[in-house]
Amino acid sequence: QVQLVESGGGLVQPGGSLRLSCVGSGLTLDDYALGWFRQAPGKKREGVSCISSTDRVTSYADSAEGRFTISRDKSKNTVYLQMNSLKPEDTAVYYCATPRLKYGRCPSPDEYDYWGQGTQVTVSS
Repeated sequence: QVQLVESGGGLVQPGGSLRLSCVGSGLTLDDYALGWFRQAPGKKREGVSCISSTDRVTSYADSAEGRFTISRDKSKNTVYLQMNSLKPEDTAVYYCATPRLKYGRCPSPDEYDYWGQGTQVTVSS
């Protein structure tokens, strides 16, 4: 069965950095696209970043562009989200997700099938 587990969240000061990890089991993650999403209290879930199955396409939300970087470590079946220059408005629960079908592009939000349980990121001084 497919499972995704996020880790790496925590409390960080504004301007600081965190690296989130998404570890897959039951599938080879580098064969599939992976997306990072976040949801803040009282807000709808929003997409943050994604990477295609071949790494030929990456995408970032406007709020993340230039600060966040998505990458893979194929040997560890892991996808990372490096977050730099963090702001209080980045505070949210962060989720990773992957589809059951293979795409050569970043999927649309409704095309993701498997989701992790989330990891809390809090940016505060």
